[in-house]
Amino acid sequence: MKEIDVLAIVGPTASGKTALSIDIARALKGEIINGDSMQVYKGLDIGTAKITIDEMEGIPHHLLDIKEPTDSFSVAEFQQVVREKIREIQKRNKLPILVGGTGLYVQAVLFDFQFTEDRVDEGIRNAYYEELERIGPIAMHTKLQEIDPETAATIHPNNTRRVVRALEIAEHSDTRKSAEPQNQGYKAMYNHVILGIDVDREILYERINKRVDYMIDQGLVNEAKHLWDAGIKDVQAVQAIGYKELYAYFRNEISLVEAIDQIKQNSRRYAKRQLTYFRNKLSIAWIQPNQSLEEILPRILTKLQESPQ
Repeated sequence: MKEIDVLAIVGPTASGKTALSIDIARALKGEIINGDSMQVYKGLDIGTAKITIDEMEGIPHHLLDIKEPTDSFSVAEFQQVVREKIREIQKRNKLPILVGGTGLYVQAVLFDFQFTEDRVDEGIRNAYYEELERIGPIAMHTKLQEIDPETAATIHPNNTRRVVRALEIAEHSDTRKSAEPQNQGYKAMYNHVILGIDVDREILYERINKRVDYMIDQGLVNEAKHLWDAGIKDVQAVQAIGYKELYAYFRNEISLVEAIDQIKQNSRRYAKRQLTYFRNKLSIAWIQPNQSLEEILPRILTKLQESPQ
């Protein structure tokens, strides 16, 4: 029988990943690695729903608060530090459990994604992802077709990571995407299982709206204002949902009520994109949020035996 190297737990925002990961870590003698691209930042606690010390219940957690809000943090760096952390945890004979909602980051750890050294400025990359959020994957792919039709013909519009990378190269480098490996990202690096929490859409959206109200009650506006007053602007960290909308409020572009409504709306849209990514890109053992550990643990073993590695 295969042994599991890494367990990943994914799901959209407000789906219940945190509580589930604690239960599973206790049952399987695991340690948890943060797989959320924004929880790495210090000072972004309420808006990212970062787990508290009390909520950890003594389970070791890794890669929280490892970056200053002014730092950039790429998927390539995330891949490197998480794989190092996986090795450390395995040496302690514990199970690494990667938990998060950033699908690309989880995928880059578990599969043979390679990142070229020809790096593009993080500000440029962030601008592309902001544009992607505004206009959607089809329009972004059309943009690539106009600039580099040969490369666009080899990339599906839904493969947004490759579309963005190709745009970076086409517009900001003499290198072309076709020079990069085309078969990367398919080979598994570990015997792994990915659990996904599948929440009914209406229930999920209700949870998101309530979570945003709770964040406001817990002081999200003050948390964002502290970052604003510290001069932390125009950086990757404060592009996160919950902060960028409040920054528009601080600039007197919208009212506080409008900012809160936008946080809810953008969170719902993000959750939809998360689910689409998980379903299209990853082989996942889907579970319901109300399932017991007795029901979930056999699913992990079954999915592991289905793995080709």
